[in-house]
Amino acid sequence: MTELICITCPKGCHLKVDEENDYAVTGNACPRGAEYGRNELKNPKRVITSTVKAESKEYCRCPIKTNGAVAKGKMFEVMAMLDDIVLKAPIHVGDVVIENLFDTGVDVVACKEILK
Repeated sequence: MTELICITCPKGCHLKVDEENDYAVTGNACPRGAEYGRNELKNPKRVITSTVKAESKEYCRCPIKTNGAVAKGKMFEVMAMLDDIVLKAPIHVGDVVIENLFDTGVDVVACKEILK
């Protein structure tokens, strides 16, 4: 039995996940908590947020994030990929920085308008 705190919403339910009983989850207040508990033990995923370099008169960095969750074990690989990226203004919210990470359909996208 593994104990977790659900991070799906601010409520923070204290979950118990029974790996020996088909990942049965107790302690969740909603179905999303049960899904989180199962997924966290079977295949944990996270949305990644960071910044990349920007060539701009206004800002030297641009915030980015993945537009979906990627495997937690791939986080350091994604961060290493971001080290070499330099965006050139103009940059628009939603511009794709890295397309289709690891063939998952998840993109890294810009999160700030940088026009100059």
